[in-house]
Amino acid sequence: EVLTEDPETAFFTLANREDLNPEEGSIHHCLYQFTRNEKLTETNKLLCDVCTQRHYGPKKNIKSEKKYVYTNAKKQMLISLAPPILTLHLKRFQQAGFNLRKVNRHIKFPEVIDLAPFCTVKCKNVAEGNTKVLYSLYGVVEHSGTMRSGHYTAYAKMRSMNNRLSDLVLQGQSPQALETEPVKGQWFHISDTHVQAVSASKVLSSQAYLLFYERLL
Repeated sequence: EVLTEDPETAFFTLANREDLNPEEGSIHHCLYQFTRNEKLTETNKLLCDVCTQRHYGPKKNIKSEKKYVYTNAKKQMLISLAPPILTLHLKRFQQAGFNLRKVNRHIKFPEVIDLAPFCTVKCKNVAEGNTKVLYSLYGVVEHSGTMRSGHYTAYAKMRSMNNRLSDLVLQGQSPQALETEPVKGQWFHISDTHVQAVSASKVLSSQAYLLFYERLL
């Protein structure tokens, strides 16, 4: 969903981004970079309808594309609706000349993540007054191998059903967040037909390709 916000609140978030100081090589740093404020200048200037109408009059009077006014602008991509389920897809490849190369660097990720610094101040599905939007990790997909071949395995947490999360999914209710700790449960590593119980530390040390979080309510 793409929204044009009120200029007064367009670049405000639910929590102060400047207090983050995210560690490089972490999922927080990835999100911080992805949602950073960008300047649109020179060939990236924004076509401004308001500026054009102010300069040339009503839009119906404009017949030539050259008459449109382009202006410097700022752009920032923030979350406007906090989802019940959060899926983070890490870019595990990079261009190396004419070839693609797999990125094997470990990216740190937590069991509980707060999306508030990456959410617009008017974010939907967040109760008024909330300054935290917490999610608990429940699944990880890992890839071993190269860009040409490899094997996918998964980590999944067996846990009890969250009725408040169901209400959010089915009825769109936004209750006040109550939980701040990871959802209790047992982690399992799944590779084809082989399933083995593992510790949370084993999960957090994996080379994540996909991360699955559920909203803490």
